[in-house]
Amino acid sequence: MDMSRVLLLAIVIFSSLALWAQTSDSETGDGNKSWTATTNSQSDADSTRTTESHTQSGNRTVDSQSTQHRGPDGSFQPYQDIEKETVQVDATTVRTITRAFDRDANGGKTLVQVIEEERHTLPGGDSTVTSAISNPDANGNLQLVKRQIEETKKTSPNVEETKTTILLPNLNGGLAPAVKTQERREQGANGTVQSQKTTLLPDGAGNWQVGEVRQSTTALEGTNRSTQERVSLPDSEGKLGLVSSTVTQTASTPGEARNTVDTYSVDVAGAVPDGSLHLVGRATTVQSTSATGQQTTEQQVQQVNPGDPAAGLRVTTVTVDMVRPGASGAQATRTVQARDANGTYDSFGVISVDTKKSDNIHAIQVQIAPSDKPK
Repeated sequence: MDMSRVLLLAIVIFSSLALWAQTSDSETGDGNKSWTATTNSQSDADSTRTTESHTQSGNRTVDSQSTQHRGPDGSFQPYQDIEKETVQVDATTVRTITRAFDRDANGGKTLVQVIEEERHTLPGGDSTVTSAISNPDANGNLQLVKRQIEETKKTSPNVEETKTTILLPNLNGGLAPAVKTQERREQGANGTVQSQKTTLLPDGAGNWQVGEVRQSTTALEGTNRSTQERVSLPDSEGKLGLVSSTVTQTASTPGEARNTVDTYSVDVAGAVPDGSLHLVGRATTVQSTSATGQQTTEQQVQQVNPGDPAAGLRVTTVTVDMVRPGASGAQATRTVQARDANGTYDSFGVISVDTKKSDNIHAIQVQIAPSDKPK
């Protein structure tokens, strides 16, 4: 496994702590809450420091994130800033603007991207979401590079349909539809949910062709949940064929939750395709909470060894998260270990350690959601 990809995965998942917290205040009904949090990440490749702040007042929420990289002289230098402003315009409309800035050698900020989103909730549970991404051109003027329109309608009490259109720049300098998706979700008996999502792509002649079909079934049995997703792609003749499947099993008992994700594919690293599905990855996540409130999450990722695909799965990464609440806030630690070049289980090396502190326990006292798929 490429170490940079593992490190990136660690940073992204660890950052989800703050992303979850940014919505938790509104969900708990606290209209005025602020907090700050600092994350230090250390690895063989890089060292970073990320400072986050969350301010909520009335119908306006501001989340800021500033990242610094350790420079050659050992000091931290500004690298990137992200500012997100969310406004509850009225009872049915939420508007969000996210701005990303890069930093130059002197610490100056340069705007590199703006994302605008507006969400409308309509009577009966219908909704529309429109978003736009703009990047600056050579002269610093913002240019629209992507627009997305998502419409969700409840066609019956148990059926919901979502149509999404993505528009991208065309040769005429404007935007034109480039991808369309159609998704149907149906709620069945005993918590069963079935869905099908079809992705359509233009064929260059003004027609839309199926590019992918995802079918998913979720079933509940007590506190246990199972989900199977099957992905089909068209071949050279346009005929759909099954290429992958993901089976997720979730079980919970008092104080512990276990999640297992098995991934099957017709493509196996190091093996000749035979047209059948084979188990190529497994991610097992166990979350537990102690009597003192400490939360521990351990995830093991297993993958096929390309050098010996017939040998089955082997552990490639182990990630451990610990969140410790305290009277003045909370502290979290994430440690990522990966198999070294020798490929032996006993020679796992630590590739990154992240620590995070916050003056508000709600900023990090959460259980990290398990990965949907092994990476």
